[in-house]
Amino acid sequence: MDNDGLNRVFPVQGAGLGLRRALLGPLSSVTTDDIDFLEVAPENWINVGGRYRRQFREYTERFPFVCHGLSLSIGSPSPLDWELLRNIKDFMSEHNIRCYTEHLSYCSDDGHLYDLMPIPFTEEAITYVAERISQIQDFLGQRIAMENVSYYAAPQQEMSEIDFINAVLEKADCGLLLDVNNIYVNSINHRYDAESFLAALPAERVVYVHIAGHYNEAEDLRVDTHGADVIDPVWRLLDKAYSLFGIMPTLLERDFNIPTVPELLAEVGQIKAAQATNRALEMTA
Repeated sequence: MDNDGLNRVFPVQGAGLGLRRALLGPLSSVTTDDIDFLEVAPENWINVGGRYRRQFREYTERFPFVCHGLSLSIGSPSPLDWELLRNIKDFMSEHNIRCYTEHLSYCSDDGHLYDLMPIPFTEEAITYVAERISQIQDFLGQRIAMENVSYYAAPQQEMSEIDFINAVLEKADCGLLLDVNNIYVNSINHRYDAESFLAALPAERVVYVHIAGHYNEAEDLRVDTHGADVIDPVWRLLDKAYSLFGIMPTLLERDFNIPTVPELLAEVGQIKAAQATNRALEMTA
């Protein structure tokens, strides 16, 4: 693929890390030499006051930021949460957040389900979800990006996962948050080829990339936990993404079993090293 022909403009560059509240103190001396950008779930920071608000503001003044939402519930049968969207819009403006992303899933109906549930892979769902994404983009005044999610069952499936994702992205004219670990996890759980799936995604819609660790529940079952180190097959899939689509900003997610800052920075450093290696290969190609 001629990556230069994509003419993409990314909201951030380099290698990033998800900022959790427990990391506010430990990361206080880290600079953009170590981490190029940070990501937060807006729901965890909206209306937070006091010491946490001051600390968070110090970070948003030092680093480029992106937002990855948790609870907008794009595929839910319930109406969109316009109060949450107003808060997100104000939050992004206040902290100069570069972009907003969400999960291509749902997490609520009459109440919050506290998990990301798979949207049925159907034509009806494509139309429904794309319309909701379009409404959100109109309200926020900017394109958003949807993340390909891990899932463990496919209820009412009428088409493949890749065809569903691509149809939603096209119909909504939105971006893609490319989660490499989720592709790997799903490829094991649902028995498909991860590289073929990756190659079928629209490179021009990628805004940035997620990489993370997961849990081996069984030989044929992986659980997306963000609670372990990234394994070699996922690193290799990231390299494949770079070779197919070019160097893309990439963020390490770590939500549980958070290691020491040097260990976190070492994994962020692996992203930087992968980007440098693939950039060198591009220059010699």
